Amino acid sequence: MKGILVDSCILLDLFTDDENWADWSESTLEKYSQTNSLYINSIVYTEVSIGFNKIEEIESAIEALGIKVLEPPREALFLTGKAYIKYRKNKGTKTSPLPDFFIGAHASVSQFGLVTRDLAKYKTYFPQVRLIHPYEN
Repeated sequence: MKGILVDSCILLDLFTDDENWADWSESTLEKYSQTNSLYINSIVYTEVSIGFNKIEEIESAIEALGIKVLEPPREALFLTGKAYIKYRKNKGTKTSPLPDFFIGAHASVSQFGLVTRDLAKYKTYFPQVRLIHPYEN
């Protein structure tokens, strides 16, 4: 399965019409949707849902973008825990697993690319994930 996982920052760019990033995010999703399926997981869904008043609104917005929602496989949940332990050993300060760990692990286990603007944790803890970002050469 060819797939691209879409990080919440990309959807928020579109949903808020971010003046700096909406155009890049829109053109990137359009480009990759031509040859890949686009996905989000329940973590991304949760993060972006706070900007909507009704579930029907977010469902409509996601459907309009041609994005499917997938649940993270158990292997990804396991990998999230392992990455979090490594993060804590590296002096990470959060006391609960961060959404980025769930998203990165899901992309890793599913062998998806990941469209994001937030690179640091993904590069450090999921170096095998192909990151699609605006800072590419």
